[in-house]
Amino acid sequence: VQLQASGGGLVQAGGSLRLSCAASSRIYSSAVMAWFRQAPGKEREFVAAISRLGGNTNYGDSVKGRFTVSRDVAKKLAYLQMNNLKPEDTAVYYCAAGTYYGSEPDKYAYWGQGTQVTVSS
Repeated sequence: VQLQASGGGLVQAGGSLRLSCAASSRIYSSAVMAWFRQAPGKEREFVAAISRLGGNTNYGDSVKGRFTVSRDVAKKLAYLQMNNLKPEDTAVYYCAAGTYYGSEPDKYAYWGQGTQVTVSS
């Protein structure tokens, strides 16, 4: 498995969750790490991206100010800290990796299997 996301679950509105994405050494050392999400019947939506060394981050408009992306180089992990969750954040969350730094999902070469986040009202 080259990318594996974890940490999803059920949380009440206003609560928090932290997602983790583990990457193989071959991918992690050269890759931008990103998070996307997909709700039923909707297109895959960009959530956040972090540059290879962590110096730059980018967020989708709907999560700015609530979500924080980070990475731990030593552990080869990427994180998505999600605060003040809303019911509309309910989706399957995917981590992605590649050399592209941006919001277009088709430009990421590697994908994890997804983890479900459900926010109840």
